Amino acid sequence: MAKNKKPTEKGPDVILIGAGIMSATLGILLKELQPDITIDVYERLDHAAAESSDAWNNAGTGHSAFCELNYTPENEDGSIDPSKAIKIAESFEQSKQFWSYLIQQGFLRDAPNFIRSIPHMSFVWGADNVDYLRKRYDALQQNYLFHGMQYSEDPAQLAHWMPLVMTDRNPAQPVAATRMDIGTDVNFGALTRAMFRRLTDMPGVNMHFAHEVRDLWRSKTLGGWKLKVENVTTNKEREVQTDFLFIGAGGGSLRLLEKSDIPESRGFGGFPVGGQWLKCTNRDVIERHQAKVYGKASVGAPPMSVPHLDTRMIDGKRELLFGPYAGFSTKFLKSGSYMDLPKSIQLSNMAPMLMAGLHNIPLTRYLIQQVMQSPDDRMAALREYYPDARREDWELEIAGQRVQVIKKDEEEGGVLEFGTEVVSAADGSIAALLGASPGASTAVSIMLDLLKRCFPEKLATVEWQQKLTDIIPSYGQVLADNPELGIALRKQTSEILGLGEYEYTSDSAQ
Repeated sequence: MAKNKKPTEKGPDVILIGAGIMSATLGILLKELQPDITIDVYERLDHAAAESSDAWNNAGTGHSAFCELNYTPENEDGSIDPSKAIKIAESFEQSKQFWSYLIQQGFLRDAPNFIRSIPHMSFVWGADNVDYLRKRYDALQQNYLFHGMQYSEDPAQLAHWMPLVMTDRNPAQPVAATRMDIGTDVNFGALTRAMFRRLTDMPGVNMHFAHEVRDLWRSKTLGGWKLKVENVTTNKEREVQTDFLFIGAGGGSLRLLEKSDIPESRGFGGFPVGGQWLKCTNRDVIERHQAKVYGKASVGAPPMSVPHLDTRMIDGKRELLFGPYAGFSTKFLKSGSYMDLPKSIQLSNMAPMLMAGLHNIPLTRYLIQQVMQSPDDRMAALREYYPDARREDWELEIAGQRVQVIKKDEEEGGVLEFGTEVVSAADGSIAALLGASPGASTAVSIMLDLLKRCFPEKLATVEWQQKLTDIIPSYGQVLADNPELGIALRKQTSEILGLGEYEYTSDSAQ
C-alpha cells in the first residue's frame, strides 16, 4: 500500500478513470442528477475515446441483437433462447432515449449524425444454419421489439438486400438471411468526445489528459480513495482524493481494480483478445454495399470476433470493413504493455484463470489459428461473404484490444465470461467495469446498474427518480413487456436522432 506522509486536501466528489463512453455516460448522469457534484476525469492518452470507444477500434454496430447470432443460442432440444437478445434490445432502447435527451438539451451539437440508420442483417449458408436462422426468426417474432424483421431464403431477394454477398455465389448452396431496417451504425468515438466537451463546460468538472493512475488505496483520514497520478508528459506525480471512484479504463480496469484490494475484486482475471479489420480501399465496391451483415462465429470464437461485412460512417466518410480477425497479445490496451497479462496474475485469480483456460481449449486453438493466418487465409474468410473480393481492394487495419472477464465459479473453478461486469465494493465507494461486448451500446443500462449499487440512498429519492424518468422515460419499467410504451418511445427517439419515421409493423417477408 502506498503511504503519504503529507496531508492531502479533500478532492472532488467523484473521480472517473478513463475517458471512454462509460465514464462519459456516468459523468453526465451524475451531473444531471446532482448539478453541484464535482468530478475529475483522468485519461492516460492525450484525448478522449482513443481506445475501445474509438471508431476504428469499435464495431460501431448499435448492438440491439437484431443481427448478432451469438445472443440467441440454440438449446440442446433445438429450441432458440431469445432472452439475452431481448435484454440487449431493451438496453439499446434505453441508450437511444438517453442520447435523445442529450440532443434535446443541446449537449450534442458538435456531434451531428453520430448515429445513422442502416439495415442489420444475419446471413447463413448450409442446411443446418438455415434451419437455425428460421427458428431464430420465429422465436424473436414473439416479442414486439423484433417486429418488422424480414426473413428470406430466396436468392433473388437476398441479392437485392446485399449484392456483394450474393454475386457469383454457388446457386446450389442453401442460404437465408434476416433483415431489420431500423438497425443503426454509431460512431461512439464522436459521441464520447462530444459528451466530454459538454461535461467540461459544466461547473465542477475537470479533465486531465496524459495523466495515468499508478496506484490507489483507501484514505484513512479523509475517507474514500486516494490515487497516485503521474503526468506522463512531465513525469511528475501527485496524490488526489475522492469520495467515489469509477474505474472505466477498458482493458486497464482489471489491474487498477486489483490495486484496490477490495474483497469483491478477488478471483477476477482477464484474457486479452486483439482484433484486425480488412478495410476496403475501392470506392466502387464500398458504394455497392449498404448494410451490416453478420454471420455465425467459428467454433471457439469470442463474441467480438463474429464475422461481419460492415458499412460504417467514420468522420463523415463511408467505409467498408470485414472482420474482425481475432489475435492474441498480452497487452490489455492497444497502447498498453506486453506485461499487462503477467502483472494481472495474482494468487487470488491464478486458479480461476487456469481452470478457465482448461475449459476453453477451443478458444485457445481458435486464437492460435487466427494469429497464424496468412493474407490468403484472411481473403478466403472474406470470400465466404463476398465471393468476388480482390486482394488489391483491401488493406489490413489494426482494431482495438478487448479483455474478457475470468471469474471464480464453484462448479467449474473458473469461467470465461463474454460480456460486461460491474464490480463494486460493499460500501459503494468504488466500482469498476470489466469486459467488452456489447459494451458501448448498452452503456446507459450498465451505468444505471452502477447507480443502483453505489448510490442506493440517493437513487431512492423522489428527486433522482423523477430526473431519471425525464432522462430515460422507460426507466423502472420492463420495456420488453410494454409494447404501447416501447412503440411510442421508438417513434420519438427515431425522430429526435434523425433516424427517419418509425412505423410499427408485425408483417414480415418470408
